Amino acid sequence: MENPGVVVHAANDMRVEELGRPRPAHDEAIVEIAYGGVCGSDLHYWLHGAAGASILREPLILGHEVSGTVVVPAADGSGPDAGTRVAAHPLTPRGDGSTPWPADRPNLAPASTYLGSAMHLPHTQGAFGRRVALPARMLHALPDGLDLRTAALAEPAAVAWHGLARAGDVRGKSVAVIGAGPIGQLVVAVAQRHGASRVTVTDLHPLPREIAAGRGASVLDARDADAIAALHADVVVESSGTAPGLSAAVSAAGRGGTVVLLGLQRAGDVPAPLATAITRELTITGSFRFADEFDEVIAALADGSLDVSGIVTHEFAAADALKAFEVAADASQSSKVLLAFGER
Repeated sequence: MENPGVVVHAANDMRVEELGRPRPAHDEAIVEIAYGGVCGSDLHYWLHGAAGASILREPLILGHEVSGTVVVPAADGSGPDAGTRVAAHPLTPRGDGSTPWPADRPNLAPASTYLGSAMHLPHTQGAFGRRVALPARMLHALPDGLDLRTAALAEPAAVAWHGLARAGDVRGKSVAVIGAGPIGQLVVAVAQRHGASRVTVTDLHPLPREIAAGRGASVLDARDADAIAALHADVVVESSGTAPGLSAAVSAAGRGGTVVLLGLQRAGDVPAPLATAITRELTITGSFRFADEFDEVIAALADGSLDVSGIVTHEFAAADALKAFEVAADASQSSKVLLAFGER
């Protein structure tokens, strides 16, 4: 194939197929994708034909965690020149004409689109292809010294960065992270970068606990309720997106502490120990995607202050996308899984 891409057609129907030659709009550049990270939403589209309220209604090119090189710049002169190595910020903020939202928080715009999302029809096609056309405004140039493989983590790292920022300054504070999947691991990295005094991670599986321990975090089995309750953490980041994880997050928080809901919970009512939250005067705050932190995250990756070593556990050629997704779906054997779109 000249331009292979990863396309999901329905639940359990994902194919690597020819995308054809990109046909950019006047404000789009053609990017040769080097790496793409498999995200939980990509897995949901493949396994269930939906990611939350975003339901597949037409074929969708997956992928929003990508890095690559501009090969044809945008015709209107905007964005980076040919040869520029870039990471993509996948958000297009957009209002719906009626719902108010804070102008300084574009991630909360009610009708926004995101690369590789089925929220709207037509779907917003993603970037899991060898060559894709992307809006030039999405493309952020990479500093010298930041390799394309590491830069593929910029988008999920920004999610973690934004989530921890919702708790305020964590310097000198104790931080607990509930769920040590890729986002949880990145929260650990951000907390360490921001000067947290102690970082403790919980997970059900040995591998993610081993990865976190290798980064200097304390680790607990997620089933050890007594040990979690004894943490009394200043800040707790719930990154599992599960009801038991939410209960554990409240339990782990010290009096007067903050709980950040970073993992996306299921739609509808979710049980939570609110009496405990009330009597401890906990601050509970949501976190959704990220806003303008992207360049700050890229700079921290480039200078090494945001250490993401060990978080990528597997890399597959794009032609082996199905195997990559199978591995990524098994949290007991993987953390972040990358697809490589260049020649190997």
